[in-house]
Amino acid sequence: MAHHCHDGHHDHDHADSDEMGIQYNLFEKIDKENLECLNESIEGAGKTVFKPWDKRLDRVNFVESDADEELLFNIPFTGNVKLKGIRIASEDTDSHPAKLRLYKNRPNMTFDDISIEPDQVFELQKDSEGVLEYAPKVVTFSSVSHLSMHFPSNFGAESTKIYYIGLKGEWTPGHRHGVTICTYEARPNLDDHKLKHLDSVTKQID
Repeated sequence: MAHHCHDGHHDHDHADSDEMGIQYNLFEKIDKENLECLNESIEGAGKTVFKPWDKRLDRVNFVESDADEELLFNIPFTGNVKLKGIRIASEDTDSHPAKLRLYKNRPNMTFDDISIEPDQVFELQKDSEGVLEYAPKVVTFSSVSHLSMHFPSNFGAESTKIYYIGLKGEWTPGHRHGVTICTYEARPNLDDHKLKHLDSVTKQID
């Protein structure tokens, strides 16, 4: 009987997990080619922490800071994002980041730029499973094409480790106006040209 109850509970968790997976899907809308993590000890490791919700407990891929405990992520999106939630999973040690500073729409930030006042700051608690959700200010983060996440400190270790960063929100296409407009203009013009050409062919046959 007890086992049966446990199964029921497990199903419930699974349903919640599916729902979280749907909510925490903004990693799909990150321009991974141009995502960068500064002060990562292994090049490219920072990109691996933006992964599906069901991979949040994966301990194979993680990022660790190099020279000191700071990490700075520059995260370009493939459109505009209304950011509604952030989850971070690290380990239950002093390597867990202790603070998160958010900047919106400031591409290519470096450690020289972090003296600028952030748009929001979160004091983080140790969380090895990504259960805590941090809520960005809706008004501030309603149209984000680029998000910078600065982790300035941890709980006292020499380096900071992060296993998972989850982002929840709504995505709408297009902030690269130049590219978008060119693409849309090119298509109708091509079609018009083809149609005119077909018309003239038809008339000649008549």
